[in-house]
Amino acid sequence: FFVYPTLFTDKKDPAWNADIHREDLRENVINQSVKYQASAFAAAGNLYVPFYRQSHYKIYVSPHNKEEEKSRTLAYSDVKAAFQYYLEHYNNGRPIIIASHSQGSIMCGMLLQEFFDGTPLQKQLVAAYVPGIKYTDQDFKSLKKMETPLATGGYVSWNTYKRNHYPSNYDKWYKGGTTSNPITWDASDKTDASLHLGVLNADGKIYPKALSIERIDGMIWSTVPNIPKRFFLSFVKSYHFADINLFWKDIEKNAQDRV
Repeated sequence: FFVYPTLFTDKKDPAWNADIHREDLRENVINQSVKYQASAFAAAGNLYVPFYRQSHYKIYVSPHNKEEEKSRTLAYSDVKAAFQYYLEHYNNGRPIIIASHSQGSIMCGMLLQEFFDGTPLQKQLVAAYVPGIKYTDQDFKSLKKMETPLATGGYVSWNTYKRNHYPSNYDKWYKGGTTSNPITWDASDKTDASLHLGVLNADGKIYPKALSIERIDGMIWSTVPNIPKRFFLSFVKSYHFADINLFWKDIEKNAQDRV
């Protein structure tokens, strides 16, 4: 069950037509988020993708927006309804992987707290992959970060940045957060490119041994991936947009191993 934010469309746009834009958004989610990210989990089981009303990016950035809680509650209500429908019609007692990214990981954290954390459903949880946001064990009662590649019943999370760079909001958004190693899935702080299974690139190809990483407090530092057009990536500091793509093949194998 994979949660990833849908693309935001502004209703103030004079070209807005709800029905047309809704179909455009669905196509974008299928052809982008599902194709390049959710697909990492498809080999581990059936893939269920909820569509939901996403909060605008500005809701989550400074200055603090007074509508943040209301917007987040609305977005989560869609995710919750989709998950309840999944449980009632599709799960049939099967093991569950919860996977997400960025705002989707905020939604998944709320889902984990309500449906899994200290509940009977936790026994069905293979793993929660919630990169792109800051989580710690203090965010949950029973769910713990998993620090071995075959552990089950907990969560993994990471945020990726270019090596030797820090974001301006590091102290607030990253420092102290759970930082899993998305190549070895253990406590290794440095991992050589020889162990990297592969980036899923925009050309649809897998590029193995393309990067090495280092875990620091709250973040993964990555070398510039050795993929086509890497020159342009050398100017990019935040790899947030590629938290899953960079480790696509590593995630695919690990999801299967945990199942």
